[in-house]
Amino acid sequence: MASFNKVIVMGNLTRDPELRYTPSGVPACGFGLALNRRSQNGRGSEVEEVTFVEITVWGKQAEACAEYRRKGRTVLIDGHLRQDRWETAEGERRSQVKVVAESVKFLCRLEAEERLA
Repeated sequence: MASFNKVIVMGNLTRDPELRYTPSGVPACGFGLALNRRSQNGRGSEVEEVTFVEITVWGKQAEACAEYRRKGRTVLIDGHLRQDRWETAEGERRSQVKVVAESVKFLCRLEAEERLA
C-alpha cells in the first residue's frame, strides 16, 4: 500500500525553543506551535480554533531556531509526521504525534533587526 507523509504548517511558537544535543553531538531543537484556523459555524458566526503541535528540528536548523526564534514568533514548517510511543512509570501507554521539520522558514524579522529599527 502506498503512503504519503508530508506536512506544511505555519504558526506561532508557544514557548522558546529548547536546544539539546544527542550523545553523538547532533543538535535537536523542540518547541510548540499554535496553528489558528478561522471558519464559520452553522449560525454564520466566525469562530477560531487553535491546534497545538510539537515540532522537532535537527542539525544546523535546530541551532538557528534556538538562537533566533522566541515565543510568539511566526514560522513556516515543511516536514513529516512521527508518532512517539512510550510507557509511563505507572505502566500506562502514551503516544503523541509530532512534526519533524525538514525546513524551517522565519516569517518575521529577526529580533536583532527589530532592535536596530
